[in-house]
Amino acid sequence: MIRAFLAVELSEDLRAHIAQVQRDLKQRLSREISKGVRISWVQPNSIHLTVKFLGDIDEQHVDPLREALSTLIKSHPIIQIPMQRLGAFPHPQQPRVLWVGPSELWEKGEDAKRLAELHQAVEGCCQSFGFAPEGRPLSPHLTVARIKEGGPSVGQALAKNGVMDRPLSPLLLGLMVVGSVVLMKSELRPTGAVYTKLWEIVISNQ
Repeated sequence: MIRAFLAVELSEDLRAHIAQVQRDLKQRLSREISKGVRISWVQPNSIHLTVKFLGDIDEQHVDPLREALSTLIKSHPIIQIPMQRLGAFPHPQQPRVLWVGPSELWEKGEDAKRLAELHQAVEGCCQSFGFAPEGRPLSPHLTVARIKEGGPSVGQALAKNGVMDRPLSPLLLGLMVVGSVVLMKSELRPTGAVYTKLWEIVISNQ
C-alpha cells in the first residue's frame, strides 16, 4: 500500500513568486505579532493543488487508475487560474491557514465552472475504484502558512497591515495552469512529507 493523491503541480515561476509573498508576509507580521505566535510556513517546492486525496492505495491500482482517468482528463480544456488574493481560513480575524487564490470574480466565471466539472469527473472515476467522494467542491487555494498558536494576534496584524483588503498583483504571482494531473506518492518523514510523482496525464484539449 502507498499513500497517494491526485494533484496539479505549479510552475517554478509561480513557486518563486509565492516564496516572495511569504517573505513579504513574514516581514510585515514580524513587526506586529507577539512572541507566543507560532507560524509554520509551507515550503514552496511542496505546494500543489490537491485534486483528490486517495489515502492508502494498493500499488496494483496505480496503472488501472491512470488508464481510467486518462481519457476524461485529456478531453478537458486547459484552465488558467490567476493567483490574485490572500485569504485565511476559517476567517481573517482568527486565521489557522493563510492561502493565495483567485479573485471572487474568477470564482464566478467560466473557468471556475470548468474546474468544477473536471473535479466532478475525477471524483466519479475514483468512486468506481472504491474511493469515497470528498463531499465538497475543489477549492483552488494554495496554503502558504499554518498558524499553530496565536491566531487572534495574527488576525490583528493582518488587519493593521491591510494585506487582506487589496488584491495581490497578478504580475507578482501569475497563473496556476491546470494543464495536467499527476499522481503523487506521499511519504511521511520526521522532516516532513516527501512527494514522488508516479505518473502524469497531460490535457490535450487545448
